Amino acid sequence: MSSPDNPARAMRNRAFAQVDVFPDTAYRGNPVAVVLDAEGIDAAEMQAIARWTNLSETVFVLPATSPEADYRLRIFTPGGELPFAGHPTLGTAHALLESGLRTKTPGVMWQECAAGLVRIDNDASGSPLWLTMPPAASTPLDEAAQALLARALGTRASGALRIDLGPVWIVARLDDARSVLELAPEREALRQLSKLCDADGVTVFGEHRSEGAAHGSADPAPARPLDRASARYEIRSFAPRHGIDEDPVCGSGNGCVAAYLAERGERADYVARQGAAIGRDGVIAVRYNADATIAIGGKAVTRIRGEILA
Repeated sequence: MSSPDNPARAMRNRAFAQVDVFPDTAYRGNPVAVVLDAEGIDAAEMQAIARWTNLSETVFVLPATSPEADYRLRIFTPGGELPFAGHPTLGTAHALLESGLRTKTPGVMWQECAAGLVRIDNDASGSPLWLTMPPAASTPLDEAAQALLARALGTRASGALRIDLGPVWIVARLDDARSVLELAPEREALRQLSKLCDADGVTVFGEHRSEGAAHGSADPAPARPLDRASARYEIRSFAPRHGIDEDPVCGSGNGCVAAYLAERGERADYVARQGAAIGRDGVIAVRYNADATIAIGGKAVTRIRGEILA
């Protein structure tokens, strides 16, 4: 039997997992499909598999080419390849740990991807996993982009930034969490804005102000329960340019929100939640490290384990 995209290559059974990332409730996080042995699958075949799984991301684990890395990852949406993404990175790390991967450094995993080397930390329990985000570069939107953003959101979001940490998100702060949850964006305007700014999509966030002063505290995230009740911010991420109207729970989008807050001097650890607007239930912890890097953390649970013919 051969692949339709590569008739010369015989297909074979490969280890496969589908991992629920950032869940607070079973089956309500963001699933990622992980092909654990992808050597020999070419890019066209990877893209075909990603379209078939129809998840926001499907990833392919390959041998590392960097001596520092424990493995290499390629990440595909239904519409194209990404240099880096957050929830696929954490989901893959979880699946590899379950499969018995022995890393060069105990408690630390180094992932090689198109964006470079990415660090994931795990304690003995393996949960939560902590992903150190790549360095972020931010730029303000010009007048044309601001006008298109206002059209897309149906409201003006002052201070929006284009933030690049491999994936590129336009980040806009809304008045509060209710404004985020009630948002009904114009998808075509989002797509046009993403193209204009050469961005992957738009991430919006707002604060849960009605739930008490605890959400405004600067206590480190690890000291808080990792659940929705402890969340300070509500997040939503839209990526129609990649064929994803709304990402259920987006690691890179949350990393960009953290970078946005840091840009404004708001470097207090926090917990965010995402997905309620589309029936999901995701919880993400954000930690500002002493070396000025940003880490995001969350739970991961394997829901499907088996083989894929590829």
